[in-house]
Amino acid sequence: MIEIKDIRKSFGDVEVLKGISTTFEAGKTNLIIGRSGSGKTVMLKTLLGIHTPDSGTIAFNGRIYTELDPDEKRALRTEIGMVFQGSALFDSMNVEDNVAFPLKMFTNKRTKDIKDRVNEVLERVNLKDANRKFPNEISGGMQKRVAIARAIVNNPKYLFCDEPNSGLDPETSIVIDELVQEITKEYNITTVINTHDMNSVLQIGEKIVFLKNGIKEWEGNKDEIQVTRNKSVVEFVYSSDLFKKVRESLLADADETINGHTNKK
Repeated sequence: MIEIKDIRKSFGDVEVLKGISTTFEAGKTNLIIGRSGSGKTVMLKTLLGIHTPDSGTIAFNGRIYTELDPDEKRALRTEIGMVFQGSALFDSMNVEDNVAFPLKMFTNKRTKDIKDRVNEVLERVNLKDANRKFPNEISGGMQKRVAIARAIVNNPKYLFCDEPNSGLDPETSIVIDELVQEITKEYNITTVINTHDMNSVLQIGEKIVFLKNGIKEWEGNKDEIQVTRNKSVVEFVYSSDLFKKVRESLLADADETINGHTNKK
C-alpha cells in the first residue's frame, strides 16, 4: 500500500502538485489520469523518489520515504519495478540479458538462479524461448512484455507504469492491460499506472485518481467514472463520440433503475 498525504511540489514559482492525498492499495490497478499539465507525471516521479515533495508524506507500507536513511531508501528501491513509456530496453542486449539486468545489478544471485528466474518471468509474460532475440527483432507489444518481465523479475512490492500502452494498437493494448492486472493480483503488487488510454481506464481502473491543475479533482473506480456527474471528468474521459454514446447508455440504464425502484415504492 502507498499512502499519500497532502503532497505539494513546486518548481520555482509554479506549484505543480497542490496538496494531493490518496491511497493506492496492493493487489489493485491504480490509475493516475489527467490532461497534459495536470501534474500526473510529476506525481509519478515524486512517488518514485525522483522529485522530493516540498511538504506532505508518501508512505510505502507505513515507511515514510523522506524519513528513511540512505540504506533504507536503497532497500526500498529494490522493491520497486518500473515499466517505462518506451519500454527502455537496452538495444545491445538480448531479451534474456535485458530481463536479467536488475538481478545482476541489485542481487548476489548465482548465474543459474538468475537464468531460472528470467525463464520463469518470460514464460509468465508469454515470451518463452524469446531469450536470444534482440529488441529490434521483436514487435512493440513483445518489447512491452519484456519490459514487464524485467520490472517483475526481482519480485517487487510496487510496480509503476508510465503510459504502458503508448505506441501500441488497441488489441495489443488490451493484452498489456490484462497482463498487468493479472500480475498485480497474482503477486499482490501495489501497481500505479500513469495513463491517458481511456480503454485502460474503463477496463482495469480499480482505483482512478483524476488530476486537474495539480489538484485531485476526482477519485473512484471504473464503474463510478462511467456515471459520474463531475463535469471535468466527463469532458476528459468522454471526449470521443464513442465514449459519449457508452456513457449516455449507462446513464439511461441508471436512471431507469432508479425510476423503477421509485415506482415500486
